[in-house]
Amino acid sequence: MDVVLAIDAGTTGVRTLAIGPDARPVALAHREFTQHFPRPGWVEHDADEILAAVLATLADVSRTVATAGHTVAALGITNQRETVVAWDRRTGRPRHRAIVWQDRRTAARCDALRAEGYEPTVRARTGLVLDPYFSGSKVEWLLTEGGVSADADLAIGTVDSWLVWNLTGGRVHATDPSNASRTMLFDITTLAWSEELCDRFGVPTAALPRVMPSGGRFGVTDPARAAGLAVPVSGIAGDQQAALFGQACFDRGMAKNTYGTGSFVLVNLGPECPAPADGLLTTVAWTLGDETTYAMEGSIFVTGAAVQWLRDGLGIIERAQDCGPLAESVPDTGGVQIVPAFTGLGSPYWDPYARGTIVGITRGTTRAHLARAVVEAMALQTADVMRAIDAASGTAVAELRVDGGASAMDLLCRFQADLLGVTVRRPAEQGTTALGAAYLAGIAEGVWSSPAEAAAAWREDRAFSPTMAAEEVAARLAVWSRAVERSRDWDHGLVTD
Repeated sequence: MDVVLAIDAGTTGVRTLAIGPDARPVALAHREFTQHFPRPGWVEHDADEILAAVLATLADVSRTVATAGHTVAALGITNQRETVVAWDRRTGRPRHRAIVWQDRRTAARCDALRAEGYEPTVRARTGLVLDPYFSGSKVEWLLTEGGVSADADLAIGTVDSWLVWNLTGGRVHATDPSNASRTMLFDITTLAWSEELCDRFGVPTAALPRVMPSGGRFGVTDPARAAGLAVPVSGIAGDQQAALFGQACFDRGMAKNTYGTGSFVLVNLGPECPAPADGLLTTVAWTLGDETTYAMEGSIFVTGAAVQWLRDGLGIIERAQDCGPLAESVPDTGGVQIVPAFTGLGSPYWDPYARGTIVGITRGTTRAHLARAVVEAMALQTADVMRAIDAASGTAVAELRVDGGASAMDLLCRFQADLLGVTVRRPAEQGTTALGAAYLAGIAEGVWSSPAEAAAAWREDRAFSPTMAAEEVAARLAVWSRAVERSRDWDHGLVTD
């Protein structure tokens, strides 16, 4: 049997998945890597450690596949998106730790550009907002304050391009439009690097990767650099766009939310690039052949990361999977609201100075109430985004497909359906991010003939219908809004110290 491999290089770890033509998993391996927090508001990764995790998981999966007698038809890559890597083409070594999408060190720079009136240009060219979340100001910081020299050997890219470069033995420096569209350096109307934006941020275009279609052959892996594999890399997409593809949201108006480290709501907008909408992002979903599909996105910075905080920061749970049962052990939050703005607020607020807030604590508050408040905050943040998308698009989303680790919690899915007033559908296969990368690669290499054939493999685990009265939903959202306001604009000094 031919199988397709997908590398999912996420924010906290790497998964490599092998699937067959029926989209069922054949093999899976996972490795976590270290999170570095050198200063408040700063988040970094070791790009070499990410690569090591990729190679380890790729070796594990390829051994399982070979033992079963399967052949590998293609390899897809999906990745944390806005994280930036700078490396030396000659030595192959990173020149600085990767600056992670969550990092806020360039908030003041973005403020200055906004004060200069530059945000409308950014919005028109990129569909993004001036925020340290995106890659452009991170690259500028590396070149001006991070000690990275803009010489002829410099290569800059998101994590996917770092991996492609290494897996192909340094022969290919490339990315796809979905990742390029998150850099704040890419014009999503012309589908090319913007000379104007690159000049503004001082980024040499010669260091940037070539932008190629999301589904198509980027290159072939070097066996000496790719766990012994010589296979075509034929699909690349940023993690959230890959999840939209993996959820088979191929028609205009179809929507998904991924509850990962953060949460990301994407709605398929079809082939026409829409005008920017307040509080939301316009992004490239994918490019297949000559056709580009766009999406509207709401980005929530912290959802699953709040569960990690309960585990690692507060120590009130031993394992992430303990959060759901603990939250379900109480009927409500006991009046507690947690706004997990640990790295600021994303859509629809875009406030890099917001900070995490807990309100409503009483003497009767228990760890179970805190756990439930974290779970409910995931759904409440998503409701904020969905209301903004409905208003901006003019078309109410009829259902929401969900994935990511936290979507395994029935409590979350039920509450989400109640807040949105639409059916929430959970797929049988939770690894939709990796699945989307595999579909892109497999379609390019003929494992599936079309997206429609891939969509036929999508299977539902469970559907959740709304049951909460409209009055109660309104009351819940009003209390949440009060809590959010208390977290806003909390600390202007922290990210610039």
